[in-house]
Amino acid sequence: MNDIEPQPASRRALRVAIAVTDPVRRAGLAAIVVAAGHALSDHANDADVVLTDGVASAPGARAVVLGGDDENQSGQLPLNAAPEQIDAALRAVAAGLTVRLAEMPRPAFDAIPEPEQNLLTPREVEVLAAIGNGLSNKAVARQLGISQHTVKFHVESILRKLGAASRAEAVHKGLRERLIEM
Repeated sequence: MNDIEPQPASRRALRVAIAVTDPVRRAGLAAIVVAAGHALSDHANDADVVLTDGVASAPGARAVVLGGDDENQSGQLPLNAAPEQIDAALRAVAAGLTVRLAEMPRPAFDAIPEPEQNLLTPREVEVLAAIGNGLSNKAVARQLGISQHTVKFHVESILRKLGAASRAEAVHKGLRERLIEM
């Protein structure tokens, strides 16, 4: 009788080749691979799976790429993947599965744009329309039944909100943004 129990397929040790150009990074990844119970292989041809940072390529081999975006590779993980993620990806790719980075959820509809924060008040729109008709501050004040000082205050606010340097530019921007009609 044999006292040695076979390991389940998901827990068997893999032969992992590490294809990384930075020796410090290679040593860190080797420590992760060994701690996960896998054996290191010196050549990609002898390995079940290759672990690479995307700099060194492993053409034709089943590979887990850290930080890469090559759609032709079997596995992709972020550069800062946790050891558990690396182990799981190595096992999945060795089993013939594909591993990809989780994508951010996309909204099911286009978001409605927020209204502009610098919208003109109804009174400012009236003042802008009157300016567009060529009226002076005094004439605008008479037409709207407000003081010239109030008209001047509204004109300054309109210029600031529309980012205009002159009354003419404010009228132009108001027309272009369809705040007023002529």
